[in-house]
Amino acid sequence: MKQIKDLCDYLVRAWKPENLRWGWGEGLFTYALAELDNYLKEDRYIGFYKTYCDKYAAEHPDIDCSDTAAPGLTSYALFKKTGDARYKALTDSVINYIENAPRILEDAPNHFGTSKDAATYPQSIWVDSLMMFSVFTARYGAENGLGNMIDYAARQPASYAKYLMDKDDKLWYHSYWVKQHTHYPRRKLYWGRGNGWVIASFPMIYESIGKDHPLAKEIAEIYQSTSAALLNYQRSDGAFETVFNKVGKTYRELSATALIAGGWLHGIRLGILDKSYLKPALKAYNLCIDSIICEDGGVFFPEISRPTVPMKYIPYLWYKYLPRGRNWNYGVAALIFAAINYDKIKTAIAEA
Repeated sequence: MKQIKDLCDYLVRAWKPENLRWGWGEGLFTYALAELDNYLKEDRYIGFYKTYCDKYAAEHPDIDCSDTAAPGLTSYALFKKTGDARYKALTDSVINYIENAPRILEDAPNHFGTSKDAATYPQSIWVDSLMMFSVFTARYGAENGLGNMIDYAARQPASYAKYLMDKDDKLWYHSYWVKQHTHYPRRKLYWGRGNGWVIASFPMIYESIGKDHPLAKEIAEIYQSTSAALLNYQRSDGAFETVFNKVGKTYRELSATALIAGGWLHGIRLGILDKSYLKPALKAYNLCIDSIICEDGGVFFPEISRPTVPMKYIPYLWYKYLPRGRNWNYGVAALIFAAINYDKIKTAIAEA
């Protein structure tokens, strides 16, 4: 946990929270800081994510798509911690969007909602939204006794799997274009971080809705089938590549690796994943930790692919040559989630 705290300590010094967008990467990063505070039983990072939410409590951000719904995780965490009505208002705006956004496919809103990007990109659902919509609604619904919201969250994994998970390979495509009635990419290309969102989000949803929910078993089974498929694509160093089924032809991608490591550790801890996954999960997690760079007074988590759009043309080359960077906020969030799950399972093993 020391390396994680060193990384987060550096970032909250280096980044100005008032300059962060109300977006998915920023939302996941600040939420991960709140989760880390809760786990450490400290208020180590509250000043950072409080300043972030304070800005938008005053400015009233547009919440118009999956990406701008994600920071509701942070505003809700902060409301629970402080009871401040301003953070409740932010959270309520996210709830209002999720409840009322027009559906384009079963329960799913358009990924780009009514944002400016919706004018230029086909109506579609993306694998990312399992994290952006369902994790929030599962948690909020469960903690506030809202059965309809719990059921909404519980329906999403199977609904998204119907359109995005390959029936044979059990891996997930990046998006599904509704009017074209097909997934994109059209070829069997499985984006690394997208499948990482699946593996990380399913245990979060499962834990919130509870094992006795009528759809919990189905969620666990989908999660197990994708986890089994992923084992075939883990590299010898523990990493996963940015295109899973092109091992050795693309590049290793550490946000995907961290999401899978954390998701597997979470699933093992919940009892929905066999303990045989512990070794590959630890191999992936330890690789991520060992990859942290300390230089020139900074701390950096590297090898994170940039924000990724499923392109209609040359999708393989788009994935393959998309640049990587260091300390992308969503990649750091993935590593924080993994670290919390690692520490929890390490403690459980030590106490057993």
